[in-house]
Amino acid sequence: MAKKTPVGVFGKGQRGIGAVGWAVRGAAAGAAGTTALDAVTYLDMVVRGRGTSSTPEQTVQRLAERAHVPIPGEGDTRQNRLQGLGAVTGIAAGVAVGVLAGLGRAAGFRPPAWLGGVAAGLAAMIGANGPMTVLGVTDPRTWSTTDWVSDVVPHLAYGFATHSTLAALDRA
Repeated sequence: MAKKTPVGVFGKGQRGIGAVGWAVRGAAAGAAGTTALDAVTYLDMVVRGRGTSSTPEQTVQRLAERAHVPIPGEGDTRQNRLQGLGAVTGIAAGVAVGVLAGLGRAAGFRPPAWLGGVAAGLAAMIGANGPMTVLGVTDPRTWSTTDWVSDVVPHLAYGFATHSTLAALDRA
């Protein structure tokens, strides 16, 4: 039986979907959220004429160094691999956060849209920026207001797209 609380509804719905089913739905929702994040980021690049961030590939490079795993190639070939790996790790992080959100649904947590969107966005932001901060690639304490807005807005787009997709899959 579901119970309504100030932060959402707890309890399984009547659909009978198990944890694996919600994890798969969460992965799809995370992929939708990642698409929204990328779209907002690229639109920001178009509007402001800014370049891409090098922090994802720097993070991959530092992780590879710490794990003693070489990234093959030299010059542009190696740099292109790092850029590709940076993008792939971002997609993986977005899908993983979606899986966690799906597992929250499996546990019976169904927050209102505002809370679900903010929570998923915050989780994605921590999942993306946490490793970068720990590895010394970036330091959020030194970010400008523009830097924060450029990071928060796409992650909120991620959060709301992910939560909305999960909510829609809950009704389907």
